[in-house]
Amino acid sequence: MSLRLPASLFALALLAGCASSAPRQGGIAVAPATATTTPASASATVAANDNLNAVVWTQTAIEHDLIYLQTYRDAQAGLLAAMRARTWDALAKDDRVAPANGLKPAVILDIDETVLDNSPYQARLVRSGGEYNEADWAAWCKEEIARAMPGVVAFTQFAAKHGIAVIYISNRAKDLDQVTLANLRKVGLPVSGPEAFLGLGTFVEGCEQVGTEKGCRRQLISRKYRVLMQFGDQIGDFVTVLANSPEGRRRVMAPYMDWIGTRWFTLPNTTYGSWEPALFNNDWAAPPEQRRQQKIDALHYR
Repeated sequence: MSLRLPASLFALALLAGCASSAPRQGGIAVAPATATTTPASASATVAANDNLNAVVWTQTAIEHDLIYLQTYRDAQAGLLAAMRARTWDALAKDDRVAPANGLKPAVILDIDETVLDNSPYQARLVRSGGEYNEADWAAWCKEEIARAMPGVVAFTQFAAKHGIAVIYISNRAKDLDQVTLANLRKVGLPVSGPEAFLGLGTFVEGCEQVGTEKGCRRQLISRKYRVLMQFGDQIGDFVTVLANSPEGRRRVMAPYMDWIGTRWFTLPNTTYGSWEPALFNNDWAAPPEQRRQQKIDALHYR
């Protein structure tokens, strides 16, 4: 992902989070919008908006669309071979609670920034100078106008056509279930029935839900399906993150690196995500200046 700004600010803009408070957008804790000043060496007068370059890249850079297209096209190219390989399974070992042999095939997709584009909501925050709040986020979702990400409609329709169940896991609040389903259908994404959508309020017998972690819902899917592929913009869309720190995130992914690009497909989200609080010990109560400094401290200069 390449953001268009001077090299001295490139990494800072990429690390910058979504304008929000400790509540969660798409189920991920996101940071408050704060107006801060760029280093004097870059500009003595222009205030930096941590979310601006992230959102404008998402909405205007052709590179953004190409990443999504190549991801979904590559996945589609390997999907039928994965279905024919009877031992192929894309669930982490902790999520596979029933033998996959003989089960129906499925693919699992996150929703926000994986299949639906919520960048207009982020753009509104940039324009207003406001910050994320649950009421405004819910109002945006209820508009049902989020567009499909490039390539995802073709991929999911291809999967459905070949008898592969398309299952969406979302961390949107339960009262947004119906508007979310309506939005998915409006943009042409296949939604086969109630089992195709597992929202935050999904109860899984015998599994204790921890926060917004998706492990219980993946376990539920494992009881009925052999999962061929998973798609998401956060590593929590694939595996349970026990320690949300840079090292903890690398550690939990280490056993599955060979799956990237074959069973697990990750997509770019520069506006919010668990990668950001991992840099300041997940402490949203810390002053914005302190959190920002910890992000700056995480940069590499050589």
